[in-house]
Amino acid sequence: MSQIDATAVLPRFILAPGGWLTRYSRREGTLGRRTVTLGSGGTTLAQVREVADGAAVELGPGAREAIREGRRRIEEIFECGKPVYGVNTGFGRLAGTVVPCDEISQLQVNLLRSHACGTGSLLDRETTRVTMFLRLASLAAGRSGIRPETAGLLEAFLNSDLYPAVPSKGSLGASGDLAPLAHLCLPLIGEGECVDPSGELIPGAEALSRMGRKPIVPGAKEGLALINGTQLMTAFASLALLRAEELLEAADTAATMSLEVLLGTTAAFDPEFAVLRPHPGMVRTMETIHSLIEGSGILTSHSCCPRVQDAYSLRCVPQVHGAVRDALAYVRQVVERELVSVTDNPLLLPGGSLVSGGNFHGEPVAFASDHMKLALSELACISERRIERLLNPDLSGLPAFLSPAPGTNSGYMIAQYTAASLVSENRVLAHPASVDSIPVSGSQEDHVSMGTTAARQAFEISGNTLHVLATELVCAAQAYEFMSEGVGHGKGTHAAYTMIREAVPPLTGDRYFAGEIGKVAGMVLRGEFRREALLGRQGS
Repeated sequence: MSQIDATAVLPRFILAPGGWLTRYSRREGTLGRRTVTLGSGGTTLAQVREVADGAAVELGPGAREAIREGRRRIEEIFECGKPVYGVNTGFGRLAGTVVPCDEISQLQVNLLRSHACGTGSLLDRETTRVTMFLRLASLAAGRSGIRPETAGLLEAFLNSDLYPAVPSKGSLGASGDLAPLAHLCLPLIGEGECVDPSGELIPGAEALSRMGRKPIVPGAKEGLALINGTQLMTAFASLALLRAEELLEAADTAATMSLEVLLGTTAAFDPEFAVLRPHPGMVRTMETIHSLIEGSGILTSHSCCPRVQDAYSLRCVPQVHGAVRDALAYVRQVVERELVSVTDNPLLLPGGSLVSGGNFHGEPVAFASDHMKLALSELACISERRIERLLNPDLSGLPAFLSPAPGTNSGYMIAQYTAASLVSENRVLAHPASVDSIPVSGSQEDHVSMGTTAARQAFEISGNTLHVLATELVCAAQAYEFMSEGVGHGKGTHAAYTMIREAVPPLTGDRYFAGEIGKVAGMVLRGEFRREALLGRQGS
């Protein structure tokens, strides 16, 4: 047994900056009490969140019946003896090679072994579980011909404290996520590796032994059914989207706080602007800013000042954040459709035929993930510009870097450096992966989506953006310390300031900031900066 690199078993917040902080407790090593029941019609983002948070998973009666019926039909086709792709033939360029009946099981075993050649850091527990859950959800439609015992073993893994060791890189995003899913499913046949609760890598056979289970001997089509699908890219896209939706809410809050402490004007947020340019996201952002800033004594205290307009990073918040909101609405539509899709090949159709098609091609998820990358990169970019305005005394009129004693103390100077670094990194990652394609398998598979790369990058960008927004929230809270006493915040901004101060005390001198920014990042992911949460908190 070998030991994983220490970073691989740390919470994702440490492994990937600003990661998925869930209610799952790694210290306890147990699953949450909630159980997600899978039917035969796919799954939802709400269920994905529950599984990421550690919920148990069970196949419902409808799913079990669909799986049984699908297997019965595959066996009927196999018994006919005709060449059928994925059942009794080779794969890819070798699709025309018929495999003898007595080698069918070996064919499926060989498929899993030969395709498990991924690389890169291992997926963390949450991403691995979601990927396995999505694979099971697709199989539960009964269109793939998997055996009930094979589906049952996937279910058992989801409900254990072990998970397969899956490298994060190696998928082209067409013919599905072949390499990662092969690693995911090798333990089902007693091979590959798994991660135990202590973070150790253990052989797949040992993992099964600890679970009290025996390895399966794959039947016709099962190896292909296990690895031919879009589940890893969809897992990354789903988790990135769930995170992104919280980031957007926090971004509205951060921008509103920055607007208030920088003595901005709300003239640019007049409701009539929405009539002149009625993008739904822009309207929602304007409404959020007005609700958070309502009752602000700070803004009314300088209502007669000569400033007529603010910098774009303040004045254009509705237009930028609103465009991000509209982009995420599109991404959600694509992800929700993918969560109810069956994406392996070939597939059993309602009329009884087994048809080879292209549902494994990840282009829809690839486009959506690339769009999410662009949107989140811009959300971080405009936030970093507001951080600069908060810290730069020439722009803010506040003490340099928000330190009560600048010079001896650096204040939040380097926090902005980190934010700038992450924004720059986002710009590199935001290059669209979906515009690339490399032919493989003897040019039989001559166009691929690179959707898994796009989705993984979207997940990484969401982590970077989380840190930038948490930094803006911390800096905005500090800026309030220099406001005149007795001048009140807005209803929502006051609730946000109070909440931040419960975790991060005012800055009186230089200290260790990383942990404090991390605490605020955790609040963001828990949804504490949503408009409804802040206004409810203010009224409680």
